[in-house]
Amino acid sequence: MNPRWHKLLKEYAEALIIALILAIFIRTFVVQAFKIPSGSMLPPLEIGDHLLVTKFSYGIHMPFMDRYIFEFDGPEFQDIVVFEFPENPSKDFIKRVVGTPGDEIFIEDKELYVNGEKVQEDYVQFADQRVVNTRDTFGPKVVPEGKYFVLGDNRDQSYDARFWDDHFVEREKIIGRAWRIYWSWEGFSNIRWDRIGSRIE
Repeated sequence: MNPRWHKLLKEYAEALIIALILAIFIRTFVVQAFKIPSGSMLPPLEIGDHLLVTKFSYGIHMPFMDRYIFEFDGPEFQDIVVFEFPENPSKDFIKRVVGTPGDEIFIEDKELYVNGEKVQEDYVQFADQRVVNTRDTFGPKVVPEGKYFVLGDNRDQSYDARFWDDHFVEREKIIGRAWRIYWSWEGFSNIRWDRIGSRIE
């Protein structure tokens, strides 16, 4: 092989390997992309929103393990988090934290109470005005240590902690905090330019 081509090929291979290592490092420890597949988090998150999730918000995970190398403060009340779905860990879910360890959670007639206080939830959407006991009444239950209680903002159309057997998400299963929308569309004919770059609250 021509020495010049050999040198050029070597340089490209080295650059590719470095880029691959950086991409793996960033995805493992810094940010991860996530796409909103359903309307369970309407209105703040729409179907077709593509998000960046900060993976270092609550600590640094050991790669491929549900343990932390370094652990920071846990998720706070009203954080929107991505986590492994407790009933099928191969799927990632996104919901809002409404109960942290030690909180007492109670839902009555669609209204959320935390530690006996009614929560003002301006971000919540109700699609069904009926009160359905199995959906709109819950608890009271105390959130165990190391676990969190999460709900969808589209409260009547969200499969969330109210319906799971254990009702809670383990801290180690939380992948990170939703940060920004980097792309949003419903196809080429409907790119939502006004949502791109917006911070997730």
